[in-house]
This record gives sequence, structure tokens and C-alpha cells, in this order.
Amino acid sequence: MEKLPKVLMLWAAPRSRSTAFFRMMCERGDFSVLHEPFSYLAEFGRVEVAEREVRDGTALLAALRELGERGPLFVKDTTDERYPEVLADTAFLATDAKHTMIIRHPAATIASYHALNPDVRRHQIGVEAQYEIFKAVWDATGEPPVVVDSDDLIADPAATVRAYCAQLGIPFRAEALAWQPANRPEWKPSERWHADAGASQGFHRTEKAYDVDVAAHPVLREYLAHHLPFYEKLHAHRVQP
Repeated sequence: MEKLPKVLMLWAAPRSRSTAFFRMMCERGDFSVLHEPFSYLAEFGRVEVAEREVRDGTALLAALRELGERGPLFVKDTTDERYPEVLADTAFLATDAKHTMIIRHPAATIASYHALNPDVRRHQIGVEAQYEIFKAVWDATGEPPVVVDSDDLIADPAATVRAYCAQLGIPFRAEALAWQPANRPEWKPSERWHADAGASQGFHRTEKAYDVDVAAHPVLREYLAHHLPFYEKLHAHRVQP
């Protein structure tokens, strides 16, 4: 019989279709869900978790552990900022949570992020910080975290999610791959970033034309060159649909 982890983390580079993955986890029904608590803490200086307001990373980690004791908890967060308290908490990295990753080629991430925030800074692309967590978990556990490439997820949702679940030892639930379009209350503070996920009914590719050529842009091409090696290291460990 599969045993669900107390805390299942999904660390995502921004604009990597992670909110659609979150929407699928909501549909499963066997996890409670929490949306971007570390990101909200970094952005707003506070976040509400476990019926209380927390204002620092150590308190947030304690709140996640508390929620995980109540029942299986899925947490999706983005790595457009670094989270030193996570990196320093060996128990959270090794035993108190199960850590997974969702990735996307940084050229696509950069173009999508730039469309929403033309003043995006290099670190906000997030792949370097994502790899830092990946490596910290690997060092703490002796095993690399499970990695999903969102292009695989779009190309074959059922096979990719099935492989993800198999790696974690949790049930695959095909019925969770479709849902009704709606905005979730959890993502209201950052709702404009989740318009595509709110309109979605499953994992589908949406073709968008962006008004920037990342490879030719004098600033963005340097962002790409910086983050691409970290993406390639993560991509080498992705689950095989």
C-alpha cells in the first residue's frame, strides 16, 4: 500500500507550468495544498499558514511540518528567490519533506517572465536557485530529487504524471488530469501570473508569440547563458515518460 509523504514539495522555476501541476494536485483530493508560501513570504514579508501568520523562513518551516502532521500536504513554490532557511534545514531536506522539481527550458521561461515583467532580474529566472535546492537535497539524502520537465508533461500528461507518481510511490490518479477552469483563492495575491492556469482544463500546450528574441536581446541572452547549464543538469535527471 502506497504511503503519502507528510510534506511533498514541488520546487519550480517561474513560468514552468507549475500552477497547472498545482491544479492537478488539488484535483487529486488526497493532499491538502499550499501555494507558494516561501515566495509570498519573500514578496510580502508575511504569509498565513496553519491558521497563523508567519514572518520568517524558520517559522514557515515549522508551520509546514505542523500541517504535514495533520495529513499529507502538497506545497508548490517558485525559485525566483533563494530560501536560505530551507538550504540550512538538513532535516527538512532529508526526512521531513519529499522534494521534487518541475523545469522548463530557460529560453521559454525568460520570454514568458519578460512579458509579465520587463524589468525581470537575472536571479528571478530561478533555475540556478532551483538547482541549488536540488543539489542540497541530493547531498542530504544521497539521491537526486524527482524532476519533471514541463515539455514532457505537455507532450504526454498521463505518462509523465504516472512516472512522477511511480518515482514517489504514490497512486496515479488519471481523473486528476482534467479540471474545470477557475481561479483558486490560494493564488489571488499573484493572480495575474496564473491567468493561463485559471483558464485551463488540463495540461495543454498554448502557443504564444512573444515580442522579444531572448537569444538576440543584449540583457536576456546573458540570463539564458547563465541559467542554461543549471537547466541541463536538472534535465539530465528528469523522469522518463
